[in-house]
Amino acid sequence: MTNDVYLSIGTNLGDREHNLKSAIQALRKKVTIKNISKVYETEPVGGVKQDDFLNIAVEIKTTMSPHELLEFLHEIEKGLHRIRKIHWGPRTIDLDILFFNKISLKENNLIIPHPEIKNRNFVLIPMLEITNNDRELHDKIKGMLKNTNDQNSVREYKMGAEKLE
Repeated sequence: MTNDVYLSIGTNLGDREHNLKSAIQALRKKVTIKNISKVYETEPVGGVKQDDFLNIAVEIKTTMSPHELLEFLHEIEKGLHRIRKIHWGPRTIDLDILFFNKISLKENNLIIPHPEIKNRNFVLIPMLEITNNDRELHDKIKGMLKNTNDQNSVREYKMGAEKLE
């Protein structure tokens, strides 16, 4: 069975463009990438003083289960030198599962849909861009964006010569 999944990817340490490209290349080894949003530069959330993030949303297809996918995403983060020291702190890469088909899952290490989506413009704005083929999800994201309290800046970022595709 093929699963339709939406991911959020962010980075604010080191060569941010390279980190995003590396994450996309690593994803391609085990999943099919259907759509990638534009890149957005965003203010950090959580009160930790740090540099701005580059964020994207990615639509993928995979035969992995939610737990297998989470394990794969953690492998990518480890390969790109993600260190988990400070909650909401700086990171070379962060890959989150936002939606997995239309399932709801609540476990200690995995909650789907991601519980913070509605509070994050840096997730909602790129998601709105790539959900046009799923009218129900697109409308849901549009409603969340309209009702969010997030005031953080999210601005389109112009990548260098290479694109993420």
